[in-house]
Amino acid sequence: MNWGIKVLLGMGTFMSFIIVLVVIMFNSKTDALVDNDYYEKGINYDKVYNLKEQVNIDHAKPEIVVSKETISLVFKEQAKGNLRLMRTSDKRLDRAMTFETDQNRQLLIPAQHLPKGSWRLIVEWESQSKKYLIEQEINIK
Repeated sequence: MNWGIKVLLGMGTFMSFIIVLVVIMFNSKTDALVDNDYYEKGINYDKVYNLKEQVNIDHAKPEIVVSKETISLVFKEQAKGNLRLMRTSDKRLDRAMTFETDQNRQLLIPAQHLPKGSWRLIVEWESQSKKYLIEQEINIK
């Protein structure tokens, strides 16, 4: 076996390796870390930032308690709005709902049907004509 055959075998092996990587790349799922609506989120960044800051200014952050059966949110005042539970590992498990607190300014979310693990809780609400937004990581056990 002379050096010419060795060079051709090396080049052929390298080209095969590159072709296999390209095929794997095109057949893989899309990256879960990339948002499909990143453009809209970029445009609304100031609005979201101001809503988060309003929580700090008014000390309006709800108390969040996570147990095996429920996720409990206790607000400072009566509130109504939207809640999203986003599963960090599987977008298909995401949940969204509208809510209104009870007489005790409390919101109970059943958690027994939610898979265990890490979730991102996003709550956007209105209370006393002011709008607020919080995002928090929670862990369901």
